[in-house]
Amino acid sequence: MALRMRKNQVAAPLPNCPLTACLALIGGAWTPNIIWYLSGGPRRFSELRGDLPGISSKVLTQRLRELEQSGVASRHVLPTSPPSVEYALTELGHDLLPAIRSIVEIGQKLKSHQESRLAGSPEDGSPESVPAPAEPRKAGPRISQL
Repeated sequence: MALRMRKNQVAAPLPNCPLTACLALIGGAWTPNIIWYLSGGPRRFSELRGDLPGISSKVLTQRLRELEQSGVASRHVLPTSPPSVEYALTELGHDLLPAIRSIVEIGQKLKSHQESRLAGSPEDGSPESVPAPAEPRKAGPRISQL
């Protein structure tokens, strides 16, 4: 016997859902990490590259442009020779920090839960119920550094 489809109890999202807009911004690879490092104060491009080993110049440039266009980060050209560019969080960017900190806290809890499951014995006693550790990725954001 097939189960009857239940009606969703949550209201449909608005046409321009703010949750979707926010997650589209911070959901990009490396974006939360960039925001995190900018939270410590203005950073030059080369400093951010050093903060984020594994990120390519192309991706860092793209993410910084996206953050600037969305009003999360500002770009300031320094009057040096050769010219340098410095990036900083705007007020809107600082408003994202509590959300990112909360995501980090939940991520730590999830990691702890997964580690305790791997270290402990399986609930049903069979080795198949313990998932194999995932292969480490070669590139991508390092949320664990947050």
